[in-house]
Amino acid sequence: MYYDDVIDHIIFTKEQIEERVCALAEQIDKDYAGSELCLVSVLNGSFMFAADLIRRLKTPATISFIYASSYGAGRTQSEKVDIRPSKNFSVGGRNVLIIEDIIDTGRTLKAMKEYLFSMGALSVELCALLDKKICRAVDIEAKYTGFDCPNEFVVGYGLDYNYRYRQFPFVGVLKKEIYSK
Repeated sequence: MYYDDVIDHIIFTKEQIEERVCALAEQIDKDYAGSELCLVSVLNGSFMFAADLIRRLKTPATISFIYASSYGAGRTQSEKVDIRPSKNFSVGGRNVLIIEDIIDTGRTLKAMKEYLFSMGALSVELCALLDKKICRAVDIEAKYTGFDCPNEFVVGYGLDYNYRYRQFPFVGVLKKEIYSK
């Protein structure tokens, strides 16, 4: 199997992810009952998580996309965050829920929250599939979190290494020899 060549071990199975996404959608629906949400999916990593979450929400919502990254093609973060919204992006006067694949240092999400508030968002909350708290460099927390993530290099379910391995239906630890070449 292709996975065996690159994955050391699976930490969150497809079934565990599906169950957690359903629970997150239920909590978001409860918290935002009677209101409308502006969902902002952070590209590229959150696309699978965002699609699954959105399909389970009952709360009226719009979806927009934003590219935000402090990584290049490798695995080392920089201090600079590149933020580029999609065409016709508008959050003014809206309650915004950012959908992200993983929170590491928190720099990207902190910069995104500041950006969205500067664009006139009423509120900005975070929903992340994975939270790698041990790597946090800034003070930021997600209101909705799928799983706490160990301090490992993980791929799958949208997460990548060098633009690869996003298609795996699970989250697994990448073999060290893959990223230490």
